[in-house]
Amino acid sequence: MFRTKRSGLVRRLWRSRLIPDRDEDNGTGDNDELSAPGRTVTCCLFKDRDHSELSRDPGSCQLTRGGPHEAQQAMPRALLEHELKSAAHCLLKRLKERALDALLEAVESRGGVPSDCVMVSQTDLRLAGHAASPPLLVCKLYRWADLQHEAQLKPLCECTSFGVQDSAIVCCNPYHYSRLCGPESPPPPYSRLALKEEDHKPLDRSDSTVSYSESEPANSPNSSPGEFSDASLSPDAMKQAHWCNVAYWEHRTRVGRLYTVYEHSVSIFYDLPQGTGFCLGQLSLEQRSSTVQRTRGKIGYGILLSKEPDGIWAYNRSHHPIFVNSPTLDVPSGRTLVVRKVMPGYSIKVFDYERSCLLRHTLDTEPDGPYDPNSVRISFAKGWGPCYSRQFITSCPCWLEILLNNHR
Repeated sequence: MFRTKRSGLVRRLWRSRLIPDRDEDNGTGDNDELSAPGRTVTCCLFKDRDHSELSRDPGSCQLTRGGPHEAQQAMPRALLEHELKSAAHCLLKRLKERALDALLEAVESRGGVPSDCVMVSQTDLRLAGHAASPPLLVCKLYRWADLQHEAQLKPLCECTSFGVQDSAIVCCNPYHYSRLCGPESPPPPYSRLALKEEDHKPLDRSDSTVSYSESEPANSPNSSPGEFSDASLSPDAMKQAHWCNVAYWEHRTRVGRLYTVYEHSVSIFYDLPQGTGFCLGQLSLEQRSSTVQRTRGKIGYGILLSKEPDGIWAYNRSHHPIFVNSPTLDVPSGRTLVVRKVMPGYSIKVFDYERSCLLRHTLDTEPDGPYDPNSVRISFAKGWGPCYSRQFITSCPCWLEILLNNHR
């Protein structure tokens, strides 16, 4: 019997599904991470909570008893697999061959290659006796087996479903979604870092190593055809006002020039197939320690930084955690520094516009030492704080300084 291309695509998509016992990975590649059973390491992620008796109400941050996740856990493994297969095939048969091709490309590349939206009618499917939307089903199939509710998902800014409410059709490309970091109240004590005098010591920018000129255009004589092109200097981008500058640091040394961002989103990565944006892999330095070299290798697909109506969001596309500090994540009127950990596939609002305005009006006194209320710091793979050997971000091997152009 001859098999059609469509049936072959469906079989390949089913074989590419996430199998929890074998594939599920929380991305904790940092060997010096503090972890203990039954507690959150840094930020309260949905997946870090104990789900043995509780589930999350999709409309609130409160936990309620009972739900689809517990129903699935109570089901025999074979029965759950059968229900999942039935729901998956019900969804896939709605897709045309071109849509199946696009979905397979996204799944097999694990989001490394830009892929189109895969649109399907917004009709709930049945899974473990509960309704499951198409985005929830595909993200559960290919990214997070423990995903419970669609409210935990956030469409990326490049997706057709971004900012659209109650549409008749929805994108079901699992790599057009990120998983939201959960609320943190109160912050774990080990994510609080009491500010010391060393924290206010300004970074030594005088000995920063610049790999190319601050004003060197992308088509300069030093750039040969086929090399990485700086999208921030394109004619189309220059017509817009920039909303941030990005500086890349290795310990206390800045590497490369400031990268100016004009578009609403930018990819910052080390190695991203067909990627455009700020390529850290292209930044050269004469001498790098083995620690920096290993950490640079963990940056991988990096992050997607986007300017959205409510603030600045960071999506962790790499296979290792990132660590974030921002004025709008800190405790108000407190001499503390809150560092949030963002797992692979998760996103977090690193800068909140509304909270920033409130902070500017509620600060009674100016903070001691240098302070930038519009600066965000992101470290790749390595955290800093009292539970690490690195007390300050300048001890982290590879990190970013996001200088927002808000009210400057």
